[in-house]
Amino acid sequence: MALKDVKILVVDDEIFFRKVLRDLLEKIGFTVVGEAADGGEAVEKFKALRPHIVIMDIYMPDKNGIDATRDMVAHDKNARVLVASASTFDSDTQAALDAGAKAILMKPFVPKEVYETIRKLLTGK
Repeated sequence: MALKDVKILVVDDEIFFRKVLRDLLEKIGFTVVGEAADGGEAVEKFKALRPHIVIMDIYMPDKNGIDATRDMVAHDKNARVLVASASTFDSDTQAALDAGAKAILMKPFVPKEVYETIRKLLTGK
């Protein structure tokens, strides 16, 4: 699959982080098909847009990233959700993995790590 064919949904309540991540992903060559500012909006866009990858913040108002991940996986057991976090040893990060997230992306985002994590998710390698 060509990079431009990989559809990604970016979910974060802070517009700054959505813009930074969108710019980084598009610079790498991926296609950002949508953005959401909270978990409820993310689940709706996930169902409508059918992205290959969702990059999800954990801490958001209304529905958080853990609950949204759980809902996405319940809707599609093959959902590929990456959790964006500033901490690797966080109980909420573990809760997101337990809810069905496939990997963790560390903030601040490092382009090579973002690319490698997405590549591994898509190829299974």
